[in-house]
Amino acid sequence: MIKTSTSPGIRFLAHPAHMLACGFGSGLAPVASGTFGTLAAWPLYLLIKPSFSDAAFAVFLLLAFAIGVAACQRTGRDLGVPDHGAIVWDEIVAFWLVLWVTPPGWMWQLAAFFAFRLFDIVKPPPARWVDLNMKHGFGVMLDDVIAALFAMVSLALGVLLLERFA
Repeated sequence: MIKTSTSPGIRFLAHPAHMLACGFGSGLAPVASGTFGTLAAWPLYLLIKPSFSDAAFAVFLLLAFAIGVAACQRTGRDLGVPDHGAIVWDEIVAFWLVLWVTPPGWMWQLAAFFAFRLFDIVKPPPARWVDLNMKHGFGVMLDDVIAALFAMVSLALGVLLLERFA
């Protein structure tokens, strides 16, 4: 995982690709920028999702992923680090995916947040391989989608266990 400790300034966000890739500024947090990006995703999801049917939201997520590939590629190139810590659009889109399949209620959403952050930080295989070997916009986006899939499975298992033993 190649990341730098220096953060771009607010002026860096003047370019639309940088604004998007840096999560509308949430990626400029001096520490735990991925967590701040994920936190920003949560209210954005609650604001955006009611406007979409499930089919339309699936298309929206695919477009957000595709646009994110280009924005993260450009931003990583301009920062000189393919997966700079300020780039958090990957966390945002991946967490939207997790929230989409999360059972209703803030407690489940909180569990989704912690599950996603855990798997995004730990990066179980194949997420770690993607993170280490795919140093471009697609790789930046893909390793977080893989972490999201792990979070989604863990939430589904949690639901099954609660139904079984509750």
